[in-house]
Amino acid sequence: MNTPERGESQDTYKSLLLLDEISKGDPVSQRDLSRKLNIALGLVNSYIKNLVSKGYVTIRAIPSKRYAYYLTPKGFAEKTRLTYCHLQNFTNLYREARRDFKMLFRELHKSGVRRVVFAGADEVAEIAYLSLKETDLKLAGVLDDEKKGTNFFGMKIRTLDDVRELEYERIIVTHLLNAGEYYSELVRRGVQREMIVPYRRK
Repeated sequence: MNTPERGESQDTYKSLLLLDEISKGDPVSQRDLSRKLNIALGLVNSYIKNLVSKGYVTIRAIPSKRYAYYLTPKGFAEKTRLTYCHLQNFTNLYREARRDFKMLFRELHKSGVRRVVFAGADEVAEIAYLSLKETDLKLAGVLDDEKKGTNFFGMKIRTLDDVRELEYERIIVTHLLNAGEYYSELVRRGVQREMIVPYRRK
């Protein structure tokens, strides 16, 4: 399993998120977009400039010396195209991830592992959970700072700092876009590298 490309694919996905939010028709500022999508304000500014330069987004002044952003007809067409591409990518991701997780969990079980923790609670974690339910492995916890307190298939999501309170034999990094960051953060919190299994896909 190889790490997902962090460049173009991530940029495309974030562009889709921005286009989707802008398409809802409500006047939104860059700060609004940053807050709603959990993307750094500086990055939002960079993405918006790129979308405007391509003719996908138009800017209008609103009261209090602020600006709002709206999709152009070309922007709506691009949003449709990116949505289709994302669905295609997710279909491929699902098929490959199901295969890879089944193989991974069989190998872990054979080596004596019985309890695992997921680090990351995005689409990859959901696919991993479906694969895990077909094995005798037990999910001992789910860690995701951005989604702490919410539920993941009936289990409350905890922060990465809570890793010290969990009993497990392996941590599976189940985050598609930020796998490398999660790996580094777990190591920084004292988790031994050999206990961490990064999610990678072919």
